Amino acid sequence: MPVPHGDLAQLAAVVGAVGAAIVLLSRRRVELLAGLGIAVAGEAMLAVALIPGHDLKRFVTPATHLGALVFGVLVIAAVAWAFVRWPVAVPVALLAAAPFRISTSVGTQKAYLLDPLYVVLAAAVLALVVRAGRGQADRALPRLIAYPAAAFVFYTGLSLLWTHDLRAGSIELLFFLFPFSALVVVVVRSPYRAWHPRALAVTLVALGALFSAVALFQRLTHGHLLASDVERANAYTSYFRVTSLFKDPSVFGRHVVIAIGVLLVATWLARVRFWVAAALIAFLFLGLLPAYSQSSFVALFAVTLAVSFVLGGPVLRRVLVVGAVVCVLAGAAFVAATAVSDSARQATSGRTRLARVAWIVFEHHPVVGVGIGGQPQASRKEAKTQLSAKRDKSHTTPLTVAAELGIIGFFIYVALMAATTRVLYLVTQRNRALGLGAASVFLTLFVHSLFYAGFFEDPIAWGVIGVAAWALTSAARRGSRGADVLPQVLEDSGDGRPQRASAEVHHAG
Repeated sequence: MPVPHGDLAQLAAVVGAVGAAIVLLSRRRVELLAGLGIAVAGEAMLAVALIPGHDLKRFVTPATHLGALVFGVLVIAAVAWAFVRWPVAVPVALLAAAPFRISTSVGTQKAYLLDPLYVVLAAAVLALVVRAGRGQADRALPRLIAYPAAAFVFYTGLSLLWTHDLRAGSIELLFFLFPFSALVVVVVRSPYRAWHPRALAVTLVALGALFSAVALFQRLTHGHLLASDVERANAYTSYFRVTSLFKDPSVFGRHVVIAIGVLLVATWLARVRFWVAAALIAFLFLGLLPAYSQSSFVALFAVTLAVSFVLGGPVLRRVLVVGAVVCVLAGAAFVAATAVSDSARQATSGRTRLARVAWIVFEHHPVVGVGIGGQPQASRKEAKTQLSAKRDKSHTTPLTVAAELGIIGFFIYVALMAATTRVLYLVTQRNRALGLGAASVFLTLFVHSLFYAGFFEDPIAWGVIGVAAWALTSAARRGSRGADVLPQVLEDSGDGRPQRASAEVHHAG
């Protein structure tokens, strides 16, 4: 389906990219408010560009649609009032709402959207504006992470100017990239309390347990699934795949592995009783098992190995290294043996084909790529596939970035991943439980993204960036032990020389 107003969409992408970059880089109140205003304008323009005129009219006529719109505004205003009064609740509320997608219809168009998150995020942004006006939200994103994040969002937004799929790219910007940039800043500028790490961990585990419980119910009853394609496939297989509250088993699996990773960290650090943690992990794994998600099992293997390696002793580390090598070799041998009698494509559930068609696009457009959202359409044309563009979407995020944003965008992506890793390391030095817990979540998402699409479309990925920066700047503001290393990462003088710690804390806090 073409974009009704293509020129407006491209203009909106530029406006939104500028606004999001300003928000991420903002140090002063006026910069934050100006950036938010520009970003909201870009979002509104993108929405108008994507929605046909006859569907836009439904928002004002008949009265039922107008009433629903007014009701939604009132709900956002009420939640924003609560966030102004209790801003400490913002990060936990965002996390609790992050996974849920709801079937949403706008006229003739229908999609599964993160509606609960959008409501909470809109209210949090509105509350941030009020608090910033009162001088209560002066903590800024550390420049170590602000620069690569702003560069990535800005460059990705600009790439809509040359994208091969204007509609897909506009959707990516409207529903994911621009809103999640605001999510990072909202989290960073929220008050930090000592109970936040535990509250975030409990929320993640509770979500994982909920999803596993629904999955086990589906497995026992062979109940209704949100994914119609999986439901059809189950009718022709000897096993039954579950999706829990999601349309894809791999997305469900990703959330469960995140919860298991957090529990592993808490168990190693004795923050939860061993038998309680073991029971919860067993329950989560039982829910994950019937998803049959290869990418989720690989992510689970990686995060279990990494957490145990970091927190275990020398003997355990040697055992883990040997065991990991054996498992990797055995897995490679299994794939190779399967490929002999079948094919590498079937042995990897089609991932080798997806990697090949995405690589062809990168070879043809190595410098700037085919633009945000353009890889599937470009793969269909340039690799001459017989499938729909939707089935040509790369399941390897680094390769997707390279194909859509070229070498320039890929290097910005690497810089963002490296900066996030560095921030997580610095947080771990100050709060081991929070740092390692957040790192386990980030590792799960990163490894999963090597075999499945949707890394930057997952709000939790951006939430990890926000939480890590939030904890780091909060530690600086409290003048906690270890703040002597902060001047090099939170602030600089502009000529590469670090400023004094006192000035550092003043500007970054």
